[in-house]
Amino acid sequence: MAGQSAIPDDPGMDPWPFRHLVLRTPRLELRPDDDAGLLELIEVARKGVHPPEEMPFSLPWTDWPHERMALGALQQRWRSRAAHTAASWDLGFLVRHRGKVIGTQSLVAQDFAELREVSCGCWYGLEHQGQGFGSEAWAAVLAFAFDHLGATHAHATAFVNNAGSRAVSRKLGYQDNGTRRVLQRDKATFQIDQRLTPAEFLRPDWALQVEGLEACRELLGA
Repeated sequence: MAGQSAIPDDPGMDPWPFRHLVLRTPRLELRPDDDAGLLELIEVARKGVHPPEEMPFSLPWTDWPHERMALGALQQRWRSRAAHTAASWDLGFLVRHRGKVIGTQSLVAQDFAELREVSCGCWYGLEHQGQGFGSEAWAAVLAFAFDHLGATHAHATAFVNNAGSRAVSRKLGYQDNGTRRVLQRDKATFQIDQRLTPAEFLRPDWALQVEGLEACRELLGA
């Protein structure tokens, strides 16, 4: 239509170059979220993320009715995208296996250019758990942060009773870095802080493939 132009395919001219960013592992593909992928992710969440007697999240969004949960998930990611700056960013990578979304792996930073620190978090549909996808995707964003962005520290948290998350973090080399009292479903419990450096990172036996990073560097403070 006259007067309209498409978003350029050249990532160097793209106002949102993250649509070209791809991380690949032997089994998985990770891309920053888009609306079509988020709708797939919501369907994964509706099928279950954890047993009902457990709650791995500080904000218990999986307890919400499906309609509120779906809208809340979309709004949270839209807010993160809209607020993105080089000084404050939250990349919500959609994790795909054989072309289908199975979960999400986040990589978050504040003042990255100065602090060189990132935080990580993730969740997967119940049907995709226990197959090593979580540790593979987590290793992917750590390798991306350390080797391609120049991060010097990675941070994560987990409830003291979240044995699965703590097992994966130990597998990657994270070290416990203190505890704090928090609420879990309105009950007091402890959350464990964990930290990791490039030297402590227990690397996988595969090399991460990265595409589309150069056009994103400025927007990541890297």
